Amino acid sequence: MIAAAPRLPVFAAALGALTLLAAVGSMLVGPAGLAPQAVLRGLFTADADTVALVVQQIRLPRTVLAAGIGAVLGLSGAALQGYLRNPLAEPGLIGVTGAAALGAVLMLYTGASQSFALALPAGGMVGAMLAVLLVLLLAGRAADTLTLILAGVAVTSFASALTSLALNLAPSPFAALEIVFWLLGSLSGRSLEHVALALPFMLVGGALIVSTARALDALALGEDAAQSLGFRLGAVRWRLVLGTALAVGAATAVAGAIGFVGLVVPHVLRPLVGHKPSALLPVSALGGAVLLLLADILVRVITPAQELKLGVVTALIGAPFFFTLVIKSRRRLA
Repeated sequence: MIAAAPRLPVFAAALGALTLLAAVGSMLVGPAGLAPQAVLRGLFTADADTVALVVQQIRLPRTVLAAGIGAVLGLSGAALQGYLRNPLAEPGLIGVTGAAALGAVLMLYTGASQSFALALPAGGMVGAMLAVLLVLLLAGRAADTLTLILAGVAVTSFASALTSLALNLAPSPFAALEIVFWLLGSLSGRSLEHVALALPFMLVGGALIVSTARALDALALGEDAAQSLGFRLGAVRWRLVLGTALAVGAATAVAGAIGFVGLVVPHVLRPLVGHKPSALLPVSALGGAVLLLLADILVRVITPAQELKLGVVTALIGAPFFFTLVIKSRRRLA
């Protein structure tokens, strides 16, 4: 097996502390300008005053969702990179993100989101689940890694085409604008109802992904070695893909399409904790939570009057990172 970094527990504890600090910062930052004492009182009080409503109904759901969504994006990205043995793998590669976005867009397009408060996230999760079933159906039970990737790319392309069609046929410019804004990704206006809907799916999906950790360690030695060690690769694939669908589908359903987290976080942390997947999974979850919490704080600080979309910020963080990777690769080959 590939050895993990010897300082992994210390590093994981430091990331956990950083996640907690970022969550506290998320609770303190907002246009209301509340003092820390007021936020603390509003968090635990049973009174229905303005401060309590702001803290409990606006900031708390936003903080919980940012941490949870960042965690499942980082976790699923690390797991897929380990399973596919491809450092560029991420949840969108198997069609989950695109199909979840399409499901939510259809709720906006048909107007269902106006008549039913949770239609948007429900449509996103249904889209994600249908995408996974279609990918597994296309790939077949005995499919290899390449076939699974090709099936995911096909589903992603089809979902993207249907999303573009919905935009093209939007009944009004306002409907098209609403769809575009949602696709950019945001946590603004999310409530405890969104948390209650998405969090159980993210927890179950995350648990399924974590359950593949030992198999991913074995896969680092090759598929034949993993099978000789007693791992059933078909069952591992089902758990990983289903877990990603549940976790990332729920995340996309409540927050829109937020990219680059599943790509960037494992890349940043792999040199620090080693290449062993079982070591990388938990720290990638923590790293994803930290990244999205800090990005969500940033969108509230930079333009408080009109928030930047969260997906835009993560893309602005992720794209320069990959420019740096390209430059480093060229220098190694020179």
